[in-house]
Amino acid sequence: MGWSRRATGVTHYDPGRAYRGYTLFAPNDGEDAYLIDMEGDIVHRWRCPDGIGQGDLLPNCNLLLRTPRSADSGGFPGVPASGAVQELNWDGEVVWEYRDPNLRRYSRLPNGNTLLLIWEEISIDKSRHIQGGFTTPTDPERLLGDLVVEMTPDGSIVYEWHSSDHLDPEQDIICPLENRTSWGGANDITALDDGSFLISFRVLDTAALVDRSSGRFAWKWGRGQISHQHHPTPLANGHVLLLDNGAHRRGLSYSRVVEVDIGTSEIVWEYHGEPLSSFFTHFTGGAQRLPNGNTLICEGYEGRLFEVTPTGTVVWEYISPFFRQDVQGYANRVFRTQRYDPDYAGLAGRDLDPGQYPNLNRLYNGRSYRMV
Repeated sequence: MGWSRRATGVTHYDPGRAYRGYTLFAPNDGEDAYLIDMEGDIVHRWRCPDGIGQGDLLPNCNLLLRTPRSADSGGFPGVPASGAVQELNWDGEVVWEYRDPNLRRYSRLPNGNTLLLIWEEISIDKSRHIQGGFTTPTDPERLLGDLVVEMTPDGSIVYEWHSSDHLDPEQDIICPLENRTSWGGANDITALDDGSFLISFRVLDTAALVDRSSGRFAWKWGRGQISHQHHPTPLANGHVLLLDNGAHRRGLSYSRVVEVDIGTSEIVWEYHGEPLSSFFTHFTGGAQRLPNGNTLICEGYEGRLFEVTPTGTVVWEYISPFFRQDVQGYANRVFRTQRYDPDYAGLAGRDLDPGQYPNLNRLYNGRSYRMV
């Protein structure tokens, strides 16, 4: 997807086919998370001085987020991580947090606990048996693995899972175009109601469902099918939806969203751009299945949020107007987005009048979209 800095805000909207609600996103490397309406107007903003890398609106009206890791906070060098997971109330006040420079992702459980994805070192012996990746003279003697912990609100750890205890060195081989820093490079985790969880191993091209009681993989899929994926989420029909980023894919680089039947490991639905190269996000992004059957997609690298019907028709599109200068240049990247129903518990009783933010909406929403 090529973008123009002039074409921002809502650029396309079909009210008859789009799923009406409020869309949450946080511009990369920024301090704000925005909730916008279907017309692209900001109806609420949270600000966090530590930065917001990703946010989720909880049923209690609080925002659960992760902050970027600061340069002086420690942690393992050379790998992306977060500095903390925080919960902010509607007014932006911190009501809960957990800090660890090796945090990656989070998922809030129905019981109020939080599932956390954290880097950890693998033993030297295991590290020597891990295959794949390109080697350099500075490769670490101990590779990094993925630790999953369940934490109570008071900070107690009540469950641990170590990826290195369950991945197979003979089968789970690092992509040859990735370095040998980590084995798995897990980039997403999603908790299920029964305590099991979906996890995405980016550099292994693998998504997996982990059984809570045994710790074993109840389903493991992706090698040869997807490339450097993000955001596996469960669907009501028992399938899994995920973004296949397509980075390091053999042949043409392009992204797609796929729905997989975990019983057969077959792709039963997919969305891709026409032409293929018109939808591509090398890093970041995700997808959410909406109640009307449409799918909300985050083409994160281009700051593009868009909704498609089951037949692939785009019925809503928003290009983030929030550009920032970072190490990769001047860009408007977005890690993830979520759409919330107007009746969602987390919005109950809240003032969602865009008139609260007249200056922001004047600056960042030119109302230039085309309605059909």
